[in-house]
Amino acid sequence: MAPIEMISAIIGLTLTLMIFSYLIGDNPLFRIAVYIFIGSASGYAAAVVWHYVLTPKLFEPLTDPAQLLLLVVPLILSISLLAKLSPRISWIGNFAMAVLVGVGAATAIGGALVGTLIPQAMAAMDGLNFRAATGSAFYSVVEGAVMLIGTVLTLVYFQFAAKRASDGTVKRNPIVEVLAFSGRIFISITLGVLFSGVYMAALTAMIERLSSVINFLKLLLGL
Repeated sequence: MAPIEMISAIIGLTLTLMIFSYLIGDNPLFRIAVYIFIGSASGYAAAVVWHYVLTPKLFEPLTDPAQLLLLVVPLILSISLLAKLSPRISWIGNFAMAVLVGVGAATAIGGALVGTLIPQAMAAMDGLNFRAATGSAFYSVVEGAVMLIGTVLTLVYFQFAAKRASDGTVKRNPIVEVLAFSGRIFISITLGVLFSGVYMAALTAMIERLSSVINFLKLLLGL
């Protein structure tokens, strides 16, 4: 093994053991490893922002007179955000912050609509398209029905319209309440699948690190 590979393996082994030390409780070794990870991730993010955002989209276009006028407004808004560092003049960056929040909210809603809701509805309708079905018709009907019912019930769960009863309490329509409860079941199943995927990914990463530690110790001991 080359010296650089040996040093990298030792550093990886040390950091892995420092992270695993959390199994015996919170301790300085674990906190040091977390600080190193956060610092490295922050430095990497800053380098990515500098090389792929600021330099090509701000500083390099500033040298082109044709694009200079187009960059005046975003440049002023970006500089005004620095005013948020001081409570006295933080109001200067309110407009730029409002633009960021508005654009971010619109992007999130548009992404949810175009990337999730519409494809989910289209997939539910395609499931009932018998001409395009590749398997048996019964299986296609069941699959399409489950997708369609799950989509509708999930949307009903987020329907919060209610009426005030005679006793003063606010209640939803009983039929809507039953449908919303059924939608909650579909949401629970979905969250369970997502969490199991996260845990499987974490378990895979842990197995990989343990295998790496064992292989390094075998190589170090000449086994």
